[in-house]
Amino acid sequence: MISTSNLSMSFSGNKKLFSDVSVKFTPGNCYGLIGANGAGKSTFVKILSGEISPTEGEVILDKKKSLAVLKQDHFAHEEDVVIDVVMMGHEELYGIMKEQERIYADPEATDDDYMRAGEMGERIEELDGWSAETNAEKMLTGLGIGADLHRKLMKELTEPEKVKVLLAQAIFGEPDVLLLDEPTNGLDIKAIRWLENFLLNIEDTTVIVISHDRHFLNKVCTHIADIDYGQVKMFVGNYDFWYESNQLMATLINNKNKKLEQKREELKNFISRFSANASKSKQATARKKQLESLQLEDMQVSNRKYPFVEFKSDRQAGNNLLKVENLCKTVEGVKILDNVSFTINTGDKVVFLAKNDIVKTTLLSILAGDMEADSGEITWGVTTSQAYMPRDNSKFFEGVDADLIDWLRPYSPDQHDSFVRGFLGRMLFSGEDAMKSAKVLSGGEKVRCMLSKMMLSGANVLLFDNPTDHLDLESITSLNKALIKFDGTILFGAHDHEFIQTVATRIIEITPKGLVDKLTDYDSYLDDEATQERLEELYS
Repeated sequence: MISTSNLSMSFSGNKKLFSDVSVKFTPGNCYGLIGANGAGKSTFVKILSGEISPTEGEVILDKKKSLAVLKQDHFAHEEDVVIDVVMMGHEELYGIMKEQERIYADPEATDDDYMRAGEMGERIEELDGWSAETNAEKMLTGLGIGADLHRKLMKELTEPEKVKVLLAQAIFGEPDVLLLDEPTNGLDIKAIRWLENFLLNIEDTTVIVISHDRHFLNKVCTHIADIDYGQVKMFVGNYDFWYESNQLMATLINNKNKKLEQKREELKNFISRFSANASKSKQATARKKQLESLQLEDMQVSNRKYPFVEFKSDRQAGNNLLKVENLCKTVEGVKILDNVSFTINTGDKVVFLAKNDIVKTTLLSILAGDMEADSGEITWGVTTSQAYMPRDNSKFFEGVDADLIDWLRPYSPDQHDSFVRGFLGRMLFSGEDAMKSAKVLSGGEKVRCMLSKMMLSGANVLLFDNPTDHLDLESITSLNKALIKFDGTILFGAHDHEFIQTVATRIIEITPKGLVDKLTDYDSYLDDEATQERLEELYS
């Protein structure tokens, strides 16, 4: 068990993230740590891990218990061998094994040294050390790191491969407490499923995880730890259960307050109409006292803010929406698209899948007109209008010397300040935030600006390349709901399982052997036996 006692954290300027937090995280449970951007999720995990110290209070963990953290520095082990990096996850075991190796390799080692090495061997056996390398190899293979990479240096691996190795390192030593900050970032479908199954099958470990992947939180979490109001509140259940119960409670409180407000107005009207009437004065006095004692339920203002996202088409698209024929594209000498052909029908909501993101990005960029194909034909219906959110939106913001009002104005059918301000306010840029410079926005703020631009377009075809990148859970939820409701056509690439499952009605997977095109939902597609065989082949 790991717990906190009266934990407080403040930064310069007396900004307090949380105060007097006393919570317990018990073995065998997986806790999803959630909260609005800036609530202090990563800071809380760093305090638990001992990386930073709290302003007040303490973290309580038995000295005999081990704790592991998923490292965020992907370049920390560039000169180390992959298999060694994984085994470093069990610090005691790795240290003993390396010391034993050093002694046996030392030609000047003494009898005492050999005696000590023998004692080390007994401890290695106690820690199941003789199977450590085999276990590390199995773990790497499960995450999609093939045997040909196990003896390479970390610097020879790609970024996604390094992420998998560091994840294997964190979980290798079967720690008593496991802290994971965005563990699914950079993982492919197979690796995420492996991690889900691993976390579901460990029994005595306390797992605390930060993730924007709602499907992952729903799959592995037994509890939700919610950072809000400067506190950490514990809820039993997964993310969906927390969200639905949270929304229900807010609705119940809101409805109750509405009834109280109606009653208050009735009393006010009665008092104003009859207070001057002698025959009703006693009743009026009684009503006035009743009014004064009537209190609306005290609701704390949550840190969570949900942007209002809604897409409306200015016109309906006709039947001939999009035809793609024999599309080819080579990028830096590598053939990315090879004779790709498909037809999109009006109302389709299509997710494009591929092993490499560059395939999806290239295809969407060509469809949106941002990139030219080497060969092939793209035919959009004459009644279609497209709005596109690229994965890299930097060209819309870099070097732009304008506040958000002037940035958004050219895309708005109504040029008046009041309209543009109001629209920005719906997307959480209210008051002074609307006067921010467009070139200093965070990643999430830029995405919200791009969504605003798309909403104002009135397009009947929406193209998105990984739209949930950089967004918090609240913004992802709002966008997700908006796309479910949208009555036009959507073409997109994404990694967010829940997002794909709830939005897509059609799957087009681009594989080295051609297209796989299915009119189905994402879960059904993944559960298909042919898909599982293909994933095994692609990611092994």
